[in-house]
Amino acid sequence: MHRTHTCGDLRAEHAGESVTLSGWVQRTRDLGGMTFVDLRDRYGLTQLAFNMDTDEDLCLKARKLGREFVVKVTGKVIIRESKNAQMSTGDVEIIVTELEVLNASKTPPFTIEDETDGGDDLRMQFRYLDLRRNPVQANLMLRHRLSIETRKYLDGIEFIEVETPYLIKSTPEGARDFVVPSRMNPGQFYALPQSPQTFKQLLMVSGYDRYYQIVKCFRDEDLRADRQPEFTQIDCEMAFVEQEDVLNTFENLVRHLFQVVMNVEIESFPRMTYDEAMERYGSDKPDVRFGMEFVDFSPVAQGKGFGVFDSAEAVLGIVVPGSANYTRKQLDKITDWVKRPQIGAKGLVYCKCNDDGTFKSSVDKFFDGESLAAWAQHSEAAAGDLILMLSGDLNKVRNQLNELRLHMGSALDLRDPKNFKPLWVVDFPLLEWDEDSERFHAMHHPFTSPKPEHFDLIDSDPGAVRANAYDMVINGVEIGGGSIRIHDKAVQARMFDLLGFTPEEAEAQFGFLMNAFQYGAPPHGGLALGFDRLCSLFGGSDSIRDFIAFPKNNSGRDVMIDAPSPIHDEQYTELFLQSTAPAKDEE
Repeated sequence: MHRTHTCGDLRAEHAGESVTLSGWVQRTRDLGGMTFVDLRDRYGLTQLAFNMDTDEDLCLKARKLGREFVVKVTGKVIIRESKNAQMSTGDVEIIVTELEVLNASKTPPFTIEDETDGGDDLRMQFRYLDLRRNPVQANLMLRHRLSIETRKYLDGIEFIEVETPYLIKSTPEGARDFVVPSRMNPGQFYALPQSPQTFKQLLMVSGYDRYYQIVKCFRDEDLRADRQPEFTQIDCEMAFVEQEDVLNTFENLVRHLFQVVMNVEIESFPRMTYDEAMERYGSDKPDVRFGMEFVDFSPVAQGKGFGVFDSAEAVLGIVVPGSANYTRKQLDKITDWVKRPQIGAKGLVYCKCNDDGTFKSSVDKFFDGESLAAWAQHSEAAAGDLILMLSGDLNKVRNQLNELRLHMGSALDLRDPKNFKPLWVVDFPLLEWDEDSERFHAMHHPFTSPKPEHFDLIDSDPGAVRANAYDMVINGVEIGGGSIRIHDKAVQARMFDLLGFTPEEAEAQFGFLMNAFQYGAPPHGGLALGFDRLCSLFGGSDSIRDFIAFPKNNSGRDVMIDAPSPIHDEQYTELFLQSTAPAKDEE
């Protein structure tokens, strides 16, 4: 028997018992007559005591233990003289009578501590060591708990989990597919699914009216902190529902998860249209934990002889509360921040609303005190506030000002990660026009239904059609999204036509779905919640990598196993592919 208890089990009531523990050596302390060892497993830490006077050989053996040695010990539980309230086992220690080294360890490349000295790259290279650290284990335990509670909740309202294929057909819409060559079908390829979208719709046609799956999905796209080439979704679909049915079902799921996992009560999920979100916040995933809503300054700032404003499509700004005391150096720093390529603004105009009722702006030579007072009145800025303004093309300015708003919210500590403010963003455009390809693209995906009242606009004004689509947003993060689907073959065919598919292309790509619609497809809809993003939100982190056991880096590489990597020449031959590796005589 390797252990009778874990390293997090023992308490004062176990005093006097003989126990066996196994685990990793966290640290050792040689105090002369006594040697102490902290033994760790994923359940906690237990202090081991070795007495030189009682057993010199055993004590000397303990002193040779290195960090991360795997050991097995047997001994007697006693009450500690110096209790440690920071440890769950801090009331006791074990007087060791037997010590067995199960496996020695090299000195780890970084310390296995809550606050480690290892950088991101090093910890990803040795991820199996990083996974031993308490914060990483806590993240994965949180992920596990969310998974279990999601399944329990959905099972309780009659959803069933159905697995869908991982080797599917490549489609032209959406992000790039990861493709897999087929040895049995030379020159043909599978794709890894970006989502189980068409399969879950087929399950609705099949009569499985409440489906879910916690499923791995794949997208070959550029990466950042909240993206991975492989990610996990809580994927759901319901038949015989309208939009309100879906929204109520899944806000109740998320409300349940907050309550049972975080002990946080979420009272309401407000609804906001896409147009309203863009007008007020410049984003379809607004962070509503704080104000600083957009103000259109065009009526009071244009036509005053300042060319930058007069020639702009839009002059927008925000009021930063209590920040009129910002120095010129601080304001120059903010200006440089918005002029970075990632933001792309050409400049920034500011106006301080001083406590004494005067105003100071960066464009005083164009606007007198009366004009600046009009700005303050128009934006409801109070004494002590700071007005920040950007101008240019409407869509660009909205994007830039959204980034500036979030930046200022963070600078003023207004984005508390423990303050959760969810909402639904609804009524998205069905289509968006792409200037490069000169055609419409689906804003969500080709299977999204138009709002019933907009069906008549599909032929006359397709760009004005609003979708029966919705996104769940929490604290400025899109947690998930979905829609009521098209379930009529003729409407689906028209959608493909709007997206530039010929009838032949639509049949080749999606004929299986179109044919299924001819056999009694019910009205249906659903959504997918980003499980990795949900975990990071609950864990108070901006990066989903912290909640994935073996994540990829920003280049899409697994630096631990060194993937992706070349394949053998024989595999190229078997798969009827041409190697891109240099010939041996060229190396």
